[in-house]
Amino acid sequence: MEILIVEDEVEIARLIQLYLEREGFSCRHCADGLSALQEFQDYSPQLIILDLKIPGLDGLEVCARIRQQASYSDPYILMLTAKGEENDRIIGLSTGADDYVVKPFSLKELVARVRALLRRMQSDTKQHHTYRTRHFVINIKQHSASRVLSTNELTPLDLTALEFELVATFMSDPGRVWNRTQLIKKLWGSDFYGDERVVDTHIARLRKKIEPDPANPTFIKTVVGVGYKFDDQVI
Repeated sequence: MEILIVEDEVEIARLIQLYLEREGFSCRHCADGLSALQEFQDYSPQLIILDLKIPGLDGLEVCARIRQQASYSDPYILMLTAKGEENDRIIGLSTGADDYVVKPFSLKELVARVRALLRRMQSDTKQHHTYRTRHFVINIKQHSASRVLSTNELTPLDLTALEFELVATFMSDPGRVWNRTQLIKKLWGSDFYGDERVVDTHIARLRKKIEPDPANPTFIKTVVGVGYKFDDQVI
């Protein structure tokens, strides 16, 4: 896995890079938002460890701009936030971050998160399924997601890597009710550290992209007291 570390505190960045490289990962480092965008374009990292508070463009803006760019290489984004920045973490997830780690953190925890993301990537490459329902088509091998129009034509969905995995998980077993713990294990792995309510944020963001009326969802439904399920006719 190739990792871009975006962190303006030189000592923290150096320790993260040293620790990850000891674990066999290839890393680069930059210290501001504009450099991060340039490195993303030139380097196409598979994972970006992105500090929220960086000079120039902050982490939220960098995250949003990366997600807005059409790219065959859609990286996972792991956001670093301070303990008191809960609202910013929620905004970060809504702009396209896949996960977050709260400072101060242990390097062991950080590596565990990175390895969990790596397992997800490797799992993706082993699958060759296409899931199709009345309104959606997901191709795992091509990492593509589309909406089926009334004319039977397909229009692409603009999903982050985690949103794609979330849709693929739902479509792999339509009608199944998933609780937060199951979705955490499926998407983040057993090494997840943090609040399980992160699932709710990603569900809300995904609904905005695929639901005609996100406030009254047709496809991703809440099962009160249990979790979520995907409701669409398999064809």
